[in-house]
Amino acid sequence: MEAGTQTSLSDFTAALPKKRMAAAALLFNSDDKVLLVEPTYKDYWELPGGAVEHDESPFEAASREIGEELALEKRLGRLLVVDWVPPRQDRSEGLMLVFDGGVLSDAEIARISLPEGELRSCAFCSPDDASSRLSALLARRLEAAWRARSTGLVAYLENGYSIQHSGAPT
Repeated sequence: MEAGTQTSLSDFTAALPKKRMAAAALLFNSDDKVLLVEPTYKDYWELPGGAVEHDESPFEAASREIGEELALEKRLGRLLVVDWVPPRQDRSEGLMLVFDGGVLSDAEIARISLPEGELRSCAFCSPDDASSRLSALLARRLEAAWRARSTGLVAYLENGYSIQHSGAPT
C-alpha cells in the first residue's frame, strides 16, 4: 500500500463519527429475579454495567464493570441485546450491549459489595418491579434482554424498541 493511501485511510478513519458505547449484564438469583443497581447520581435504577473504555471490548467492559460495581468475578455468557440510542440534548448517540451473566450462587450474592459514592443499593427484581425502577428506555431494553435470554436469540433495538425486518419500530 502506498504511503499516500495509508494517510488517506487514516484521515478517513479519523473523520468517522464517534459513538458512546456501554455494556451491561443480566444477573439473576435462583428465583429468576434480575439484579438492578441504584446509582447515587441518577434518579432511576440500572442494570450493572457501564461505559466501554478506549481499546476495550464491550464484553471486557461488562465483565470489568461487574467487578467494579459488585466486587464479583463473573464469566459472562452470550450477547442478548444491541440497542442503538439516538442523541439527546445531554448525550451523543450510542450503542448499548447487554450480555447474559447467568444465575448467581448464594455465595456470590453474599459477596456483593457496592462501591461507596457510586451505587446506593442493589436489589433482585421481578419483571414488574424492575420496570417500575427503571427509566422507560431501560425497561424496554430489559424486557427485550429477558426475552432474548429465553428464546436463544439476540435482540436488535433502536431506542429500546425492537426493529422488525421492515425497519419500523415495534
